Amino acid sequence: MNTAAGKAVGKRTPTISGPCSRWPAENRGIIRQVLDRVGDKWSTLVVAALGDGPLRYTDLKDSIPGISQRMLTLTLRQLHRDGLITRTPYAEVPPRVEYDLTPLGVNLHDIVVSLIDWAGNHHEEIRENRARFDARITP
Repeated sequence: MNTAAGKAVGKRTPTISGPCSRWPAENRGIIRQVLDRVGDKWSTLVVAALGDGPLRYTDLKDSIPGISQRMLTLTLRQLHRDGLITRTPYAEVPPRVEYDLTPLGVNLHDIVVSLIDWAGNHHEEIRENRARFDARITP
């Protein structure tokens, strides 16, 4: 290593720009993990579905077309771990469990609904763009 006045020469610390530049380097990993969680399609739809109040597992599954039992279970576990939902079991026969948004989940809800609404409002345009793109690259 070459040094000049006690400093390394020839190596630069890269300057970060863009959306991650606002956060300290030690927080960037967890922020990316949070974005991965809250931005995944099933998490988004679960948070949106719970916006009107608590739901039982079956009601939640019925409100999200296409989600498998395994994926719903995994998604609920991850959202619970992150503190976005609560899981309340009731000692009844048959057993009953309800899921609801925590205050943190409620805070996320409006953002998620806006994203879902955006997708609903622009899906035709995106479908047309995909068709145009695919037509250009398909021989």
